[in-house]
Amino acid sequence: MSVGRLLVDFTEFAIPEFDLEKTLNSGQVFHWEKIGNGFAGTIGDRAVYVEQRGEVLSACCTGEELDGFKPSGLSQLVSHYFALDHPLAEICASFPADLALNAARDFCRGLRIIRQPKWECLATFICSSMKQVAHIRQISLALRKRFGNPSNIDKHVVHTFPSARQIARASEKQLRACALGYRAKHLRATAQLVGSGKSNLKAWSALPDAELRERLCALPGVGAKIANCVMLFAYERLRAFPIDVWIERVLRQQYFPRRKRMTAPRLREFSETYFGEHGGYAQQYLFHHARLARRRSTSMIKSKKRNCSAGQVVSAPGLG
Repeated sequence: MSVGRLLVDFTEFAIPEFDLEKTLNSGQVFHWEKIGNGFAGTIGDRAVYVEQRGEVLSACCTGEELDGFKPSGLSQLVSHYFALDHPLAEICASFPADLALNAARDFCRGLRIIRQPKWECLATFICSSMKQVAHIRQISLALRKRFGNPSNIDKHVVHTFPSARQIARASEKQLRACALGYRAKHLRATAQLVGSGKSNLKAWSALPDAELRERLCALPGVGAKIANCVMLFAYERLRAFPIDVWIERVLRQQYFPRRKRMTAPRLREFSETYFGEHGGYAQQYLFHHARLARRRSTSMIKSKKRNCSAGQVVSAPGLG
């Protein structure tokens, strides 16, 4: 990649047990864009380009200060953001030994839980309610382009995520123009609480899990699932186990296939105890594996239908 005049630092370092593409495409963050052999996005308010070749991770960025890190500390910034200090082998070894998790662990090898900026994570997941990953990416990009600040890496422009105060100053109509729908009201109301300091996201870092979850759930547009996402991805509470439609389907099919009346509270109770201290990692692996397996299955079915409609004979396994 050729680098533009705003580049202030470049670094590369070896890191085992990390898969950049799986990590960025696993439904944790929604703004990184595939550029050439790597990805361009932001860490806090700085534009960053990252690229992986084998176990070597390369990164370059713009600006004079990097969220408190000096340009010479780019390795530290990137390492912290991608949680390269998490003992991934130990975390995976702590998972319960069952068929569903074994398959997910093998499929998701190298996927790490990102340490996200708190407001950006909270706002993004408020926007995610009842939305698929592709739609969340569109909303995130629209908010960034309309309210964020642009920055260049070479010829590519990325936008920072708007601050809580920037969102609070926007009208509900302006937010709805970013395809938020009813979520615009919730996002604006929460932004007003955070931007005014009434809800101090940074100070909440000192709270125990139960109280942190309670504070988050009291915010407009935040329920148990979104609160657990924010706890996991922004507060590094690795026991947090968000349950969305994908995970609920996995839990019912893989762990309770014979129970037709498995209630949502019972599923939450099970997930909080069965998956242990790294339940958030287990959840993310199960989620990513289920989502991509479903996508591959759908693609294969469509391919077979096209072949059949074209007059090709498709034999069943073992019969052709």
